[in-house]
Amino acid sequence: MTPATAVLFVHGIRTSATMWRRQLSALGEAGHPALAIDLPGHGSRMDESFTVEGALAAIDEGVETLGGRVLLVGLSLGGYYAIEYAARHPQKVVGLVAAGSCALPAGWPLDAYRGLARLVRRLPDQGLWLHTALVRVLLPADGAADTLAGGVPLTVMDAGLRATGTLRPLVSLSRYPGPVWLVNGSFDQFRLHERRFLAACRNGRLVIVPRASHLVSLAQPERFAEVLGGILVEVGATRPGRLST
Repeated sequence: MTPATAVLFVHGIRTSATMWRRQLSALGEAGHPALAIDLPGHGSRMDESFTVEGALAAIDEGVETLGGRVLLVGLSLGGYYAIEYAARHPQKVVGLVAAGSCALPAGWPLDAYRGLARLVRRLPDQGLWLHTALVRVLLPADGAADTLAGGVPLTVMDAGLRATGTLRPLVSLSRYPGPVWLVNGSFDQFRLHERRFLAACRNGRLVIVPRASHLVSLAQPERFAEVLGGILVEVGATRPGRLST
């Protein structure tokens, strides 16, 4: 009997592990062990500084909690660090799902994003009202509540974007030998380089979720759960079986 595949979720910037509530619930009902972690500077670790090594260590801690081998799922910021982790520790990742993470974190897009983040931080509340309002406008009520439940880290943007700018996701994808699913909403602005990301994968698939925005798992949670369920079936079918006792 093939054991259920464990799933580790990694959140986006200025969110936290709480954004994965709907997916954790669906996987629990399906019998898959699952865990969502907080990266440094977010959620329960909001007082920590964000660094590349700190983010990768947080992922590794989650992987070990789940038994040392997982399907790794990351969204946006979490997707870039999931890619990097898989490249460094391929033996611990049975499959990689990178959602909303198909724009190179370099050049003018990154500079523009960092510039906007600095402007927002100059607001009297450091952008809290604006962030909260946008989340509630752009996401369904449940998704907005899950996104905000872990708190809003107001100071992590510049450090997070600066650290992410040192990553080389195309190189990292080419180093990871396992299956990769690039999952993007059809309206995602981070689809900019998705064909280059797909070409970099040794064994990659591109999945486009219709009518979904950048935060695809929150904008279309049922559809994302369906996609993830299909991936788990495929991963399970290729894993070596194990007789139950």
